[in-house]
Amino acid sequence: MRKFYYVDTGHRVGLDRFRRAVAILNALGDDEVTLLCSDFRIAHEARHFGIKNSVGIDLVRNIVNITHHGDALIFDSAEANPLMLEDMRSYFSKFIRVSDDPEDKRAENEFLISAYFEDALTCKSVVVDDKYFGTFDKTIEIGFFFGDDDYEKDLEKHLDILEGLKAELLLGFYYFFDYEEMLKKTFKKHYEFEEYDEFITASKILVTSSPQAVLDSLASGGRPIYLKRPDYSNEFLQLFLELNIPVINDFDKTLLSTAISQNLSHSYNQVPQNSIKLVNYLKDKFYL
Repeated sequence: MRKFYYVDTGHRVGLDRFRRAVAILNALGDDEVTLLCSDFRIAHEARHFGIKNSVGIDLVRNIVNITHHGDALIFDSAEANPLMLEDMRSYFSKFIRVSDDPEDKRAENEFLISAYFEDALTCKSVVVDDKYFGTFDKTIEIGFFFGDDDYEKDLEKHLDILEGLKAELLLGFYYFFDYEEMLKKTFKKHYEFEEYDEFITASKILVTSSPQAVLDSLASGGRPIYLKRPDYSNEFLQLFLELNIPVINDFDKTLLSTAISQNLSHSYNQVPQNSIKLVNYLKDKFYL
């Protein structure tokens, strides 16, 4: 039985699921798991994240071109319809699905990782890499990270919300080259995609549209503000409510300015460190 982990990535969905996959695979410490990405570019870069085996497969339906009947799969994607999921549960000897949906429940013949729900076969876990838990020097007063994807150049259309904040910018992985150059000239200081870890842990206040960056920042002692993009799912909002994360909708400049001015008096809840629990769950369900 071979072991695989499929994650949806790309210039229209970003890398939040990829960063979560890296956290899980690094905690698991099993070099025999092959990461399958729906984008060839990040599959090639995955080795820089500690992933030994990674393959770009372009489409979720191409999973069967890489795997064999009876293999084991961790599946982190919202691409599959109910019929495709049922086929996967029959095809793989072990099928673990990662879900962000607070209404989602485990189906027959699968295991589930959820931030909201737990039973004997479901692991309730908020996935954050252990490297973000600790004490860090917060040298960036306000960091801004729109996300790893901005195919429609939406940030450019809403740059006015950051006017006067003197925020420092983290560039995304899938930005167009000319777009990067424009953004570099707009912000007083910028950081490259490869500096994600340093940027997240150094930002005192992080304004971001990346749900995973919110969690990583909170774990590192940062004070994140979630700038909800209309093209992103609402599934994280319940979790952010539980963690008392400020959420700004519709690129509202007034609400963002208020959230920043009141940030130091805002009380956040602690993000749980779940790696040991998650590894024990995977070793029990994924390997037996």
